[in-house]
Amino acid sequence: MKSHAAKDEVFEARNRRLARKLWGAAISRWLIQTLRELTRSFQFSLLVGDLLLLEGKWYVTHTGLIRLARRNRCAGIHVRPVPEFSNSAAQRWAFEATVYKSRACRGFVGYGDADPSNVSPLVHGAEMRVAETRAVNRALRKAYGIGICSIEEIGPLAEPQSSQKAKKLPPQPANGNYGGPKVRDRLCQIIRQNQLDATLVKSYATDFCGVKTLREASREQVENFVVHLADWAEKDRNALLCQLNSFLAPKQKEGAA
Repeated sequence: MKSHAAKDEVFEARNRRLARKLWGAAISRWLIQTLRELTRSFQFSLLVGDLLLLEGKWYVTHTGLIRLARRNRCAGIHVRPVPEFSNSAAQRWAFEATVYKSRACRGFVGYGDADPSNVSPLVHGAEMRVAETRAVNRALRKAYGIGICSIEEIGPLAEPQSSQKAKKLPPQPANGNYGGPKVRDRLCQIIRQNQLDATLVKSYATDFCGVKTLREASREQVENFVVHLADWAEKDRNALLCQLNSFLAPKQKEGAA
């Protein structure tokens, strides 16, 4: 028991240090206390992208929920579309998901919907997949008693309300030319819309282009990276976050290990 408690304390400390490294002054005492409870109750890990901080609130990710279900030996998840609330022509979809915690479980049901008005512009055309993910997330949160919302359920709230407004936002400062103004603006837009760490994205870009600094990268290399980043953010944002976390500085990695 002591060994188990000690492991929990080490895990909590890792999450706490990484949270402060990633979000700095944005981490209040209340957020740290909440993180502690989430860590103790569900063994969520910041390093692998189980949780995200957005506008002063913790959100659980699809990755975190699936990992939780696996740790608890979830018996299965059944998902089906809800035709009466779906319209393929309008890209409006609704799904029902049922989570079975054990073979004897009667099931925990959750519903999810998606249409062009409540998803990120980056995933327009993939509303059906978003609706399915949202349904699964809601069912899993019910099944395991998770009170915080999942990041996939909040839609584009953290993004500019229109693409026109997003284009008017000034680009973030950069040391190099990032392949030119248009490419740089697109990269900054992706970072804003997906709440990515600009420093980690820069490190990833440098590694992707095979250069020591982005000043040395050609325009074509940077353009390829921006396309790659946007595509990955659309298909699996959680996996992208894990990849970016791998570029934490050595001291940060030690604190998150």
